Amino acid sequence: MYSIKIKTMKKKLLFSALAGIIFFTTVSFKNDFFEIAKQIEIFTTMYKELNMNYVDEVTPATLMDKAIKGMLEDLDPYTVYWNEQEVEDARIRNSGTYTGIGASVKTLKDKIIIMEPFKGYPADEAGLKAGDEIIKVGNTTLADFDDDAGELLKGAAGSSVSLTYNRQGKTQTTTLNRRKVDVKAVPYYKLLDDNIGYIVLQKFNRKTTLETKAALLDLKEQGANKIILDLRGNPGGLLNEAISIVNLFVPKGEVITTTKSSIEKYNKVYKTKNEPVDTEIPLVVLVNGRSASASEIVSGGLQDLDRAVVVGARSFGKGLVQRPKKLTYGTQLKVTISRYYTPSGRCIQALDYWNRDENGDPVRVDAKEYNKYTTKGGRTVYDGGGILPDIEVETAVFSPITTALLKDQAIFDYATEYHYNNQMADWKGFEFKDSDFRNFLDFLKRKGFSYETETEKEFAEALRSAEDEDIAKEISGDYEALMQSIDAAKEKKLVAKKAEIKSLLSDEILKRYFYKEGLYDYQVVNNPEILAGIDVLTNENKYKKILKK
Repeated sequence: MYSIKIKTMKKKLLFSALAGIIFFTTVSFKNDFFEIAKQIEIFTTMYKELNMNYVDEVTPATLMDKAIKGMLEDLDPYTVYWNEQEVEDARIRNSGTYTGIGASVKTLKDKIIIMEPFKGYPADEAGLKAGDEIIKVGNTTLADFDDDAGELLKGAAGSSVSLTYNRQGKTQTTTLNRRKVDVKAVPYYKLLDDNIGYIVLQKFNRKTTLETKAALLDLKEQGANKIILDLRGNPGGLLNEAISIVNLFVPKGEVITTTKSSIEKYNKVYKTKNEPVDTEIPLVVLVNGRSASASEIVSGGLQDLDRAVVVGARSFGKGLVQRPKKLTYGTQLKVTISRYYTPSGRCIQALDYWNRDENGDPVRVDAKEYNKYTTKGGRTVYDGGGILPDIEVETAVFSPITTALLKDQAIFDYATEYHYNNQMADWKGFEFKDSDFRNFLDFLKRKGFSYETETEKEFAEALRSAEDEDIAKEISGDYEALMQSIDAAKEKKLVAKKAEIKSLLSDEILKRYFYKEGLYDYQVVNNPEILAGIDVLTNENKYKKILKK
């Protein structure tokens, strides 16, 4: 009996000691532990009082969702709260498969726009086209539906769904059966002239390395002795897949990226773990302003190791690492835990979310503040603004006015109109002529396309200040004349950027007739960035000079 009491006392002392260690470790880990507990208590009390006493009925879940999003708003845009459905959506994105109608869609308040039906899947087989506007799913009218309407398209494999949609002013109805959709990380690869293998890598999901390696081996089997890896428009994804892609071309044991954080456990070094496929084959990597995150780990790693020539335009500049953290009731917090650094030691984060301007916008790192780094072979590279290509191609850079056209869906909408007004049997005979471009400019006027320059924003702010000072009437005439001059200058700007705009219009139009495969067939013959990659690979001296080999 006595020994049992002693053992019990020892256990209590041990547990007390452990609890103390845990507590003081936590406090040392976050020395504002008490402050956190205090703020949580204030928030909980306020939340309860709001729900119990507010004059009108409030929905607890909606109130909490907005409170959480408000709390995260001042942080970087990649730290986000996921509800149960968003957690499932993330899982599906990473897996590379989902069950649905087989189309890329854009969900608006009262409709779902078909952006791209995937060839051979239910949406395509049912005759849906890019630009179709779904207004009703089953018995649900989307104008009356408050939740995410895109979820209505999902369902069990084999289940049917009826869709009512508008096409060019006419309402139509179709019924299709949902099925498993395979989202390829590598949607296209081909052996080009001069034994150049071309691989499009559009996603970093769980199938990325498997598909890329298979494409690489098949191209080599066909006789490829040079490779173009196209990462343009690839927004990133899984970090481990990015390391594995670099590993296809560099030896085992090479450092590809390091992550650094104020929290010790997130300071890590990521090395290649497997034997490569080919460490000698000449390699070009294509990037543009929409290549981000994992794409930049690949392009930056291969550039820093002098293993590839990077061609295109400066990449997006996302040098922040996120990790999902499980919360209660199936929800998650995707939180930024660290910054990543390329082998030379540079962080390519472009926007500083912790230093904002007077409008609350994150400050872009100034080019004067970029730091110099050295690649493995002694070449100079810079941090701070994405991956700068070794060869820059003008058409790969999106100007502000072109970005506005994309955001406004002007290019997408014009391609829809073009498709229904023109027949095309073969992409080889396609040319977007100057007369087509003039039609596009007329289309923008009809559509009421609006693009506000930074100059206009500043003048508008000045006019508001003038109104406050009661002098607006005296300068309003001059202001209107100035705005007319700016409008004329904007039209000239559109014409000045004709090459990059025509390239995007051509791409969007060709997808309407020949799907993505036909677009890629056209691009390998006509796209300036791909042609620049081919040029450097077929010029051995130029290739070696860039890499200093």
